[in-house]
Amino acid sequence: MDRRRFLKGSLATAAATTLLPLATQSTRADPGDRPSLPLPNLIDVKKSGRLDLVAQHGNHSFASGNPSATLGYNQDYLGPVVRARRGQDVAVRLLNDLQEPMATHWHGLLVPGEADGGPHQAIRPGGVWEPVLSIDQPPSTAWFHAHTHPHTARQVYAGLAGVFQIDDGRDDERGLPHQHGVDDFTLIIQDRRFDQLGRLEYRLGMFDRMHGFQGDHILVNGAHYPRARMPRSVVRLRLLNGSNARIYHLRFDDGRPMHVIASDSGYWPQPVAADELRLAPGERIEVLVDFRDGHDARLVTGPDQNQGGPGMMGMMSGLRSFTSSVLEGDTPVLTFHPGSKKAAIDQLPETIDDELPAPPTAFARRRHLTLDMMLGGMPMMGGMMGGSGGPTMGINGQPFDMQRINAEVGLGATEHWTIESNMLMHPFHIHGVRFRVLADELGRTPRLENRGYKDTVLVDGRAEIAVEFTQPASRETPFMYHCHILEHEDAGMMGHFSVS
Repeated sequence: MDRRRFLKGSLATAAATTLLPLATQSTRADPGDRPSLPLPNLIDVKKSGRLDLVAQHGNHSFASGNPSATLGYNQDYLGPVVRARRGQDVAVRLLNDLQEPMATHWHGLLVPGEADGGPHQAIRPGGVWEPVLSIDQPPSTAWFHAHTHPHTARQVYAGLAGVFQIDDGRDDERGLPHQHGVDDFTLIIQDRRFDQLGRLEYRLGMFDRMHGFQGDHILVNGAHYPRARMPRSVVRLRLLNGSNARIYHLRFDDGRPMHVIASDSGYWPQPVAADELRLAPGERIEVLVDFRDGHDARLVTGPDQNQGGPGMMGMMSGLRSFTSSVLEGDTPVLTFHPGSKKAAIDQLPETIDDELPAPPTAFARRRHLTLDMMLGGMPMMGGMMGGSGGPTMGINGQPFDMQRINAEVGLGATEHWTIESNMLMHPFHIHGVRFRVLADELGRTPRLENRGYKDTVLVDGRAEIAVEFTQPASRETPFMYHCHILEHEDAGMMGHFSVS
């Protein structure tokens, strides 16, 4: 059996056990037995300017009632929603109460490298990290999560993730809902896999290492297919894809539109209606949904379409046809149930923020990055092994090296980056910056989700971005760029850069 046939057959076999349950679960659930949507605890630091976090071990019962060993910030699983004010300094005290090192990255915050929380800033067990976050950026929904090389995937999967909201106090005049858990809902969407006893499971097979780990249940804020109660009004949904690898294609099954008001790094000028939204790992998008009709509605996702680009056509053609037949139709994510009460916001705003400036056309430098899979050969067949125990991956032909700085960037510069991949789609994230997407999907005009300012872009063949470098980062505490399929990141699809 040649290597190509071996991999194709192995992937199809692995997919049979990984993907089939997702197609059949949820739809048979009794609505009366489903959990209520958990609301993350809100920590508002706008007045105190202090944030105390503990990374801790936990035991969390998911749908089965059997407890799972989990991790969380200040709780058993996941973490709080932190709300800070633009223009303030937030003094953080993060205690690592785990039995292993961990680092925490502020994904989406424009802070210097010394406060960014990359893998160079791992906290020893029992240790404390005390960065000061100077919040000087437009309102947005960011998040924070483990970034411990090469254990990011496992630690995030176990629960080390929370949300960080930046507020400028002007949402009332914008006409936007902002009452946490009343008309403003933070939704962390993740897929998870469970064993026969209903306990959280993370065991990597070949398909998981190559494609990224995908689960057989979709959770929202840690609950499987929950029910959300809300007012009979216009509500705000802050959607975060906190999954290791799965790409969601979200829509309402009754056809009601989602009115997009913000992407990763800030507001859009006006709401834009969308029937379906694609959300890759690491991305956030904020939408307004009109529930004034009082009718229940169900948010669903179509199948993950990340089956590989032209470079994978041969070796994954069998897997593509298999998954397309298995994953016909949609999978429920959660249901919404409007009550009789109304909230303060009872209409959709016409405008939200200033018009976006035109994307830049002059650049200090142009860079080209290729996202490489299987450096050194085939997995489990004599190839190099990455930190996750699977194939070594890399960028521009080099796997990640903690001692190597891959690029040096000038502070205040704007650069043009082209990122390419011929194997799978890869969500590409850059620390400490925001950027504009100039072109995606092999040079086409950016799709809807890529409007506005971003920090993560799904590379489907190729993406071109204009990157603004406003924060310094030393060679000792550099910024990172990497694939946000966490198994790929751990396997070496990541690089460093300094800014000075």
